[in-house]
Amino acid sequence: MELRAELLKSIWYAFTSLDVEKSGKVSKSQLKVLSHNLYTALNIPHDPVALEVHFRDDDDGPVSNQGYMPYLNKFILTRYYVFCWTLCAKKNYRPKDGMGVLLDKDAFHLWCIFNFLSEDKYPLVLAPEEVEYLLKKICLAMSVELSCVDMEDFISQEPVQLSGITVWAFLDFVNTGRLTRGVENDSVTMAIDKVYQEIVGNIIKEGYLWKKGHLRRNWNERWFSLRPSTLHYYVSEDRKECKGCIELDHNCCVEVLPEKEGKRCMFCVKTLTKTYEMSAPDTKQRQEWTTAIQTAIRLCVEGKNSLHKDLKLRRRELREERERRRTTKEEELQRLCLLQGEKESKLAELELLQEAQRHSQAALLQEEQKRRQKHEELQRTLQDQLQQAEEERDNMQAEMALKDAETDRQRKRIRELEEMQLRLEEALHQEIRARQNEEAYRLVQASLLVEEEEKMKVLLALQEEQEQYILKTQREKQELRQEMVAKSQALEEAQHQLEKVRANRHRMDHDIATAQRKLRQASTSVKHWNVQMNRLMHPIGPGGELSCEGNSSLRLYHQRSEGEREKERERENEQENIEDKECEESVSIIGREERRLSQASNGDMDCA
Repeated sequence: MELRAELLKSIWYAFTSLDVEKSGKVSKSQLKVLSHNLYTALNIPHDPVALEVHFRDDDDGPVSNQGYMPYLNKFILTRYYVFCWTLCAKKNYRPKDGMGVLLDKDAFHLWCIFNFLSEDKYPLVLAPEEVEYLLKKICLAMSVELSCVDMEDFISQEPVQLSGITVWAFLDFVNTGRLTRGVENDSVTMAIDKVYQEIVGNIIKEGYLWKKGHLRRNWNERWFSLRPSTLHYYVSEDRKECKGCIELDHNCCVEVLPEKEGKRCMFCVKTLTKTYEMSAPDTKQRQEWTTAIQTAIRLCVEGKNSLHKDLKLRRRELREERERRRTTKEEELQRLCLLQGEKESKLAELELLQEAQRHSQAALLQEEQKRRQKHEELQRTLQDQLQQAEEERDNMQAEMALKDAETDRQRKRIRELEEMQLRLEEALHQEIRARQNEEAYRLVQASLLVEEEEKMKVLLALQEEQEQYILKTQREKQELRQEMVAKSQALEEAQHQLEKVRANRHRMDHDIATAQRKLRQASTSVKHWNVQMNRLMHPIGPGGELSCEGNSSLRLYHQRSEGEREKERERENEQENIEDKECEESVSIIGREERRLSQASNGDMDCA
């Protein structure tokens, strides 16, 4: 068992036994006494300076477990359990007189096993699965079957399921004797000691085997003790005299050997230097020993120094996996419940929609019945009107018959009035047609009156709109006239300015021509005077010519005067181009204004 992971669990019990008020803190004076006792019990040289620095006087108040454990990690570097067990068992472990099954040694061993199997967090508790695993190991060592009923009654308790099992509750349960009915105390002690040696002592397997010597080559019975990295063999099972040790590593292997020299169930362990031959009591023991040695070699290769730590981690991973599955299943059940609730709510909404649909259908049926009743009433009214029309027609036919009879009677007496009677009949038919036409004309007249009223309304609206538009156009016309007057004035001013510009241009042209003429005259006179000056300065000798200097000065003068005249002409041309462009722009602006004024005047005339 590693120091920093397992030793502190034992010291934690000693710390909590000093916490009388259950506040999680212990006074400094008690912790100093506890530290001195640990130094003495563990035979560690005292370091009073470090102890006083850690518990200095200016740091008032008690110290919690989290504040004391770093000191233990730093200054206590060996394993020791008896002191912590003695300190905590006096206050917490109180078996009833005559009722306890466990001896103090057995209780101490179970306490150590409990610390090994508990989780690495405080307060130290054991998971129900680990309790079941430990009890099965003890019952298997006693060759007793574990009582599942008692085990389930103990594990099913509510505090156990919520927070786990404490070591004192576990020891009280074992002391009840439910698991050791009919088993002697010596068997219980031997079983607990075997499990203690296996788990805490890190022994994978122990037992007697026959071993063949290397020098004398005889067979001797030895007690073998297998650990993850070594295989020790002793003279007897008390392990007082060690006869040798086989170092196991990745170069070792186990092989089964055939029978020879009168020995059965043989196997050997091969290392780089030696081969160890051994013989088991039976085939089952040989299989167990070869499997255990292979397991020890595998742990050594994997860098693990404890089989039960590996098994503990695997069981923890299985518990965590089961817990994750359970949590996942609960989440799925919650999701299913939510989906069921949503489904029920949707069904309720569907029922409401169906009820609303039924109400709407009933309302539609009522409206259909009302519509049918109105249609039947209208049909009856039309039938009554048709019947009245038929009666009127019959009455008219009866009257016509009477009149025909009367005419027939009178035809005999008054033959001369036949033509007049015919005319009267024709007049009567015309009157009927006239009445019918009159009724039709009256209907047409009524519709025409209605249309006339509508058209009058439209006409009045159009008249109002036309009056408004006329007023608007008159205002716009006045504005356009004012603009036209202003534009005409501006045009006149622009024409006047154009005339002024043209006059100025002619005047400037005249002045420029005068200046050019004067410039030519001045250049001619200058040239003449230069020639005269050169002649005076350099008199011409016989056969002589003008000097080069005079010629060059004349050429420079002519070139300079010619360049100045070119620049003057360019400036004049540019000025003329600018004036021409300004005149053209003013003329185009005046033309656009005249066209717009003419269009506006034409629009005013059209509106009028």
